[in-house]
Amino acid sequence: MGSPQGIEVPAALVASYTRNGGEGERAWIARLPALVADLLDRWELERDGGLASGEASLVVPVRRTDGTRAALKLQMPREETTAALIGLRAWNGDGIVRLLDHDPPNGASLLERLDDSRTLASVGDDDVALTTLAGLMARLHSVPAPEGLRGLGDVARDMLASVPAAVAALPDPEDRQRLQRWASAVAELVGEPGDRMLHWDLHYGNVLAAEREPWLAIDPEPLVGDPGFDLWPALDTGWERLHATGDAPRVVRRRFDLLTEALGLDRRRAAVWTLARLLQNTLWDIEDRRTAIDPSQTVVAEALPRH
Repeated sequence: MGSPQGIEVPAALVASYTRNGGEGERAWIARLPALVADLLDRWELERDGGLASGEASLVVPVRRTDGTRAALKLQMPREETTAALIGLRAWNGDGIVRLLDHDPPNGASLLERLDDSRTLASVGDDDVALTTLAGLMARLHSVPAPEGLRGLGDVARDMLASVPAAVAALPDPEDRQRLQRWASAVAELVGEPGDRMLHWDLHYGNVLAAEREPWLAIDPEPLVGDPGFDLWPALDTGWERLHATGDAPRVVRRRFDLLTEALGLDRRRAAVWTLARLLQNTLWDIEDRRTAIDPSQTVVAEALPRH
C-alpha cells in the first residue's frame, strides 16, 4: 500500500489489519500513509531509514529538527494503545523508551530511537540477561500507577468467569483438572490484586540496546496489579532455546528465584499470579479453538514452587 508521499505500508501489516479486521481496521490502514505524511509535517520530522512493522504497529525511523534520532510509531487507537501512552508518560523514560510526543486520537507516538537490531536475547549468559531485565522491571514497578489503566482484579474476575466454558472445551481430563487447579489458586487472591504499574509483556525481545542507558524496555501494555503477574514473559522468554537445554524446568526455577529475589516478592503470591498468566494464556488459546494446554504452560506451572 503506497501513497503520493512514497510511504509504503508493509504488506504484512496490511494483512494483519484486513484479514480478520472490520470496517474500522480497514479504514485506519487505508489512511495510514496520509496519517504518516501529516505527522512528519506537523512534528517537523525527516525520514531516516526504511519502515518497520510488527503485527499491529508501523514504525518510521526519523530525525527531529535538532538532528536527534527518533522513531514515529503508529497503531490503531484501542484501549491498549491508550494504556501504553498513559504508562509511557508516567514512566518518563525511567527504565523504558522515552515518549517525546504523542497524538492519542490517531494512535501515534514519537519515541527515542533505540537499537532494534540488538535485544537482551543477544546476551549469552541467562543470569546476566535476567538480572538486567529484573532491574528494569523493578524500576517500572516503583512508579505510582496513574489513573486510567485497567486493574488486575477486573482482569482476573473476567478470567475466572470464563473458566467453566473453557474447561468444557478441553477433551483431556488432566488438562481440565489442571485448568481448574490454576483457577482455584487465582480465586484465592482475586481480592488482593495489587497496585503496581505493570509492563505486562517484559521479555528479552522487548528490551533493546540504547545510547542513554545500556538497555531499555519497549512496548508496554500497562496494567495495575501485583508484580507477580508480570513475571511470566521473563520465565518463558526464548522458549525454543530454553527447551533445547533439555532441562527447561530447571531454567524456569532459576529465573523465578532470581526475579522474586531481585524484586523482593513473596514467592507464594508470585507463583499464584504466574498461574494466573498461564490461565489467561490458555483461555486465549481456547478462544482460538485450541483444545489442549500448551506444553510450555505446563512446564512453567510445574517448575513453580508449590502454592
